[in-house]
Amino acid sequence: MGNQITRIALPFQVYVLTQSTVAVGFLAAVQLVPILALSLGAGAVADAVDRRRLILVTSVGMAFCSLALAVLALGSPPSLPAIFGVAFLAASLASIDQPARSSAIPRLVPAERLPAAIALNQLNLQTASIVGPAVGGVIIAIAGLPAAYALDFVSFGAALAAIAAIGPLPPLGGAARPGLSAVLEGLRFARSRPLILSTFAIDFAAMVFGMPTSLFPALGLTVFGAGAIGVGLLAAAPAVGAFVGAALSGWVSGVRRRGRAVILAVAGWGAAIVGFGLATFSFPLALTLLALAGAADVLSAVFRSTIVQLETPDGLRGRVTAIHILVVTSGPRLGDIEAAAVAGLIGPQASVISGGLLCLLGVIGVARAFPQLDAHVAPPPLHGHAAGAAGGSGGPATGPE
Repeated sequence: MGNQITRIALPFQVYVLTQSTVAVGFLAAVQLVPILALSLGAGAVADAVDRRRLILVTSVGMAFCSLALAVLALGSPPSLPAIFGVAFLAASLASIDQPARSSAIPRLVPAERLPAAIALNQLNLQTASIVGPAVGGVIIAIAGLPAAYALDFVSFGAALAAIAAIGPLPPLGGAARPGLSAVLEGLRFARSRPLILSTFAIDFAAMVFGMPTSLFPALGLTVFGAGAIGVGLLAAAPAVGAFVGAALSGWVSGVRRRGRAVILAVAGWGAAIVGFGLATFSFPLALTLLALAGAADVLSAVFRSTIVQLETPDGLRGRVTAIHILVVTSGPRLGDIEAAAVAGLIGPQASVISGGLLCLLGVIGVARAFPQLDAHVAPPPLHGHAAGAAGGSGGPATGPE
């Protein structure tokens, strides 16, 4: 929840200080650089060390970044370069944290329950994504930006306690030493699996062309005239839809045509974003369409993550997950840059509509370039399969070896 508060507070603060969507796009670029530079190496580290310990270290670092943003927000006026610097550091730590965090999940549940576990994790994340931006908008409007960042810092206490309660997650068997050769091994594995590559490509197309997050401040403040609370609601609306989609996703474990499900879900995302761009005459309708987009996106995420996790052995899972995260996290940042740049030329509404249409074209292109995605059929479940060691040091890997 705290992370989501900062997620809405940072672009809001930059837009208020500069009155420029281009500056918000530059913030996205600052956060993108460490993702591109560090994610792959972080995946190799996650495969070589205790993943739980790595998550603890990065979480402490991110907590202090939030504290630094709270202190900077007290300045009059706040230092924009310092804000960008802290955002860069926080994104760097997150780039190291996320491969370890995501690749740990298959160690905690058996393979046949992985789709349900990912859906449950998405339900947790989307709950925070609903509460965080909405609460963040209210806090910013009532108490100001320092209070919003301070709440994020305090929220890390609960997160650290939860991580500490998980048992150690050391590498299974002979883990490769982190380095360039380990990174290249992960890249070679992913390149040799067209099915895995297709999940990366379709999400990348959806996020680069169909992600309008950087336009929410401009849309909320100028098009809808809804103020800071309206900006928070725009950011929370996709999470509301994702929450509902995840809460009703008990059926996902029974879907065997997971590749086709990905295609349909991403197409639904693009169509909903087009509708959002056309619905600027009605704030409630715009929120509804963003919620539908969020529902489609969370289903895509569940199916894509399941495919990637189960198609990758545990010894490579950190590195392949890092590539997945690189796509998932860099795509929205590039989408923010693209949307902001196009909005500067043709306006925010036209930017949203054109992005949604390009997303739909991207879905068609990926489906044609990677027929393996639509053809993918999951194997039948193996009942009674043992889970990986949730709290031990040597449980069996749940992915294929």
